[in-house]
Amino acid sequence: MKPDYRNWMPKGMIWSFLGGALGCGAVAIILSLLLNGTLKTVLTGAFAALAVIFCGLTIWAVLMHRAFSYDGKRQMSRQIIEGTAAQVKLPAGGKCLDVGCGSGALAIAVAKGNPQARVVGIDRWGKEYASFSKQLCERNAKAEGVKNIAFQQGDATHLDFPDGTFDAVVSNYVYHNIPGDRQKYLLETLRTLKKGGAFAIHDIFSKSKYGDMQAFVRQLRDMGYQRVELIDTTNGKYMTKFEAVWMALGGSALLTGIK
Repeated sequence: MKPDYRNWMPKGMIWSFLGGALGCGAVAIILSLLLNGTLKTVLTGAFAALAVIFCGLTIWAVLMHRAFSYDGKRQMSRQIIEGTAAQVKLPAGGKCLDVGCGSGALAIAVAKGNPQARVVGIDRWGKEYASFSKQLCERNAKAEGVKNIAFQQGDATHLDFPDGTFDAVVSNYVYHNIPGDRQKYLLETLRTLKKGGAFAIHDIFSKSKYGDMQAFVRQLRDMGYQRVELIDTTNGKYMTKFEAVWMALGGSALLTGIK
């Protein structure tokens, strides 16, 4: 039995972009045959432009799908997951929380690397990523032979855990998808961390999504957090600068530290 971690660029999105390209192209052709004059020029040009845009998005989505595939040559997803999980070393009997576990990849990687500890993965498993589910996470854990793990429904903005529950918290590419004050969501996650516990959170920490993250790092240090670092992962650590640009992942970084 082989784990299926799916792909962060769903095939459904690729087909949607392709459908948009073909549909707009067809409408442009039909309008060019039926209309005359200025109206023909304007409408045909508009739909032809949309077809070109959707065609570009289709190509981009296909390249993204290939880059993030667990079975392909690039395997960026695996590199990010394993690199983030490697930041966490749990004590015997310790507990780790993975916020937004998706298909279970990061939670399972942490559990495999810390067999003496327990990992909890939470997610809302919304319609945006309908192919991800609790059942998929559990199947993947079984396929990997991992038993020190559990998955449950959860909300990253209001975690259903008391303060200081976990020895470590991790997350990957989650908070940038949630509208609102993302620094506040990070603090909500860190609230559940024990004193002395470690965190490793990978996301697109761009200013447009998070505001001033350097100021946030200073805030954490002022709050007593230790060795807080914001590590750029677009400089060859997980991806190249060029990949970060064309994938629209500029600002990707790993936020690590100890409470």
